[in-house]
Amino acid sequence: MTQHILIVDDEKNIAISVDYLLRREGFEVSVAHDGEEGLKLIKSLQPDLVLLDVMMPKLNGFEVCEAVKRDPALSSIRIIMLTAKGRDAEKEKGLTLGADAYITKPFATRDLVTQVKALLE
Repeated sequence: MTQHILIVDDEKNIAISVDYLLRREGFEVSVAHDGEEGLKLIKSLQPDLVLLDVMMPKLNGFEVCEAVKRDPALSSIRIIMLTAKGRDAEKEKGLTLGADAYITKPFATRDLVTQVKALLE
């Protein structure tokens, strides 16, 4: 069974490139461009993993992460925060809210794929 990854990022260029990269690795991929749309897709699709930006319209990534981890039906979904917000305080907040990993932009595509595969093993 193909594993499903949801990309939630309002930067379309990043979403497109990460989508391409993950499809090339054999994953099924869906994309949302704001936190509200992302949360709706998480609830309906229940992906195996979510790549979640922090700074987005409607709901930010921290709010989405918190909502997912609070919901018993969704709490097992893996979340990687993928963001330009790289200060220790933001990283700590994301991990405290339940994110499984925190990757700062810009990132090496090889590192992202390695992290995704490790979390989905």
